[in-house]
Formats: sequence, C-alpha cells, structure tokens
Amino acid sequence: MREVIRKTLNFLVRRAIKLNMAHTLKRYNRTNPPYEDVFDWREKGDFIFGKGKNITVYGSTSISGDVKVGPNTWIGPFVCLDGSGGLVIGANCSISTAVQVLTHDSVDWALSGGQAAYAKAPVNIGDNCFIGTGAVILKGVTIGEQSVVGANTVVNKSLPARSIAAGNPMKVIGEISVNENGVITKHFFHKKSDLTDN
Repeated sequence: MREVIRKTLNFLVRRAIKLNMAHTLKRYNRTNPPYEDVFDWREKGDFIFGKGKNITVYGSTSISGDVKVGPNTWIGPFVCLDGSGGLVIGANCSISTAVQVLTHDSVDWALSGGQAAYAKAPVNIGDNCFIGTGAVILKGVTIGEQSVVGANTVVNKSLPARSIAAGNPMKVIGEISVNENGVITKHFFHKKSDLTDN
C-alpha cells in the first residue's frame, strides 16, 4: 500500500511540475529548473506576504525572519532575504537574481568562540528601486527610493534617494531625476572628482 501511495504522489508531483513548466514556457517564453515551477511565483508571494499584493517570489528564494515587502515587487531566483534584524522592501522594486540582503552577521560570535551575540541592524529599501544581479546589501543600510544598485555591488553604507551605485566597495556613480511628466533621466558622473563614497 505504501508503494502505491508513493508512486501516486510521485506521479502527481511530476504532473504538476510539467503543467507549471508548460505554463511558464507559454506565458514567459522560457524554461526554468523544475524546482522553480513547483509553485506559481505569485501564489508564493500571496502565501508569504498576503493576497492581492502582486508580489512575485521565485521558488529558490530564501526568506527568514521579519521581512516586509510592498506591492508589485519582483523577487528573483536564488535571492536571500535575511530579516533577522528587520527588512523592509518598498513597492514596485525589482530584486534581481542572487541578491543577498543581510540584516545580521556572526563575526563577533565566531571570533568570541560563540560567546558574543550576533550583530543585527535593519535594512530598508525604498519604493521603486532596482537591485542588480548578485548585489550584497549589508546590515544597517537604507537605500533611498528610486535608486539603482548595479550588479555585484557590495552595499556597505546607506544610499540617498535617486542614486545610481556600483562597485565593491559601493560608490555613487550617478543620479536619477524624474520630471513632471514622469520621464526618467539617468545622469552618470564622468569625472573622478564627481564620484562619491556616499
């Protein structure tokens, strides 16, 4: 009897994955690793953050602790959202593949042989931000609204609103302006003297 149940469940799971993979191919014209298609990404967002917010969360995303996410936000594959120190992500954000947002570290704990506590501090990401592939955002950081963080950037300090930042360590390399008609302009600093550490 157990073998029949196991085979039936195995068949049902495989069938569900195939249906979701077909849906992904038809709707988005792409295929994903099978584990990404076990659950619909918006259904996962509804389950974690509440229904009707249009939050997309990929299956491979890791979420722990106190994480709050605003509506219409996309959280890509292989993202790590550590909310142990508190994490708020605004509305209309795009959190790209393999981004890590860390609100704690265990440096002092490790160096003290497990005697010291973990260091924790909240992270806040404003509305309408784009966080590029592989970026790492460290504890205690605030990223102002309408900011862009480039791929593989290590964000180790706060970023003013409407900033463009990149590098390791992060530097502000430009700014964003939005006119009264909603037209977005990205202005990049070209002279070394224009680059800022903030």
